[in-house]
Amino acid sequence: MTDAAKPLGAILLAGGRASRVDGAAKPLFEVGGRTLLHAAVTAVTDAAARPITAVAPVLDETLPIAWVREDPPFSGPAAAIVAALGSWQEADDPEWTLLLACDLPGVGAAVQRLVDDLPLLPADTDGICLADRSSRPQWLIGAYRTRALRVAASALPDAGRDAPVRALLDDLAIVVVTASDDLTRDVDTWEDLEEARRRAGRAPEESP
Repeated sequence: MTDAAKPLGAILLAGGRASRVDGAAKPLFEVGGRTLLHAAVTAVTDAAARPITAVAPVLDETLPIAWVREDPPFSGPAAAIVAALGSWQEADDPEWTLLLACDLPGVGAAVQRLVDDLPLLPADTDGICLADRSSRPQWLIGAYRTRALRVAASALPDAGRDAPVRALLDDLAIVVVTASDDLTRDVDTWEDLEEARRRAGRAPEESP
């Protein structure tokens, strides 16, 4: 958990097309007895993040989070982040914002790693993200200075429509930390889901 001088907020990206799983709502996939969305909300709540905003149609009304949509829907992760930031009161911005995809079985450990590393960052750093074992940055497993995100968002044409998240983060000074696959592995396909369930010790009762 961060100290009071460095509060956290969280933006959860949960509204993609998920074409590799036939358009299913990946955040509602159950792994280890809970949905990937619930796991993400639990992870950021445990890290004392506030506000918490999910960018997606409302997938679970029981969760204590806010919901927004990018405009138009399915216009990409950069547009989703811009929409979430636009729903926050700038005067109440947290210093740091967790950006997380909602298809991460290991999201709890990933968030803990990010939070633990925040106090170690140089003062002129704009953020940190985890990289997979091949050292490829996973921009949506990261924590970034909210002010830097707002500045970058304001510079995007068309409010980030159809832009990749890298376009939003391109000019930021970001520390990339290689982490284990357990922290960075996501669920992109049905096979990934089956593997995640096996790893969680909960094999699916039937094939998707």
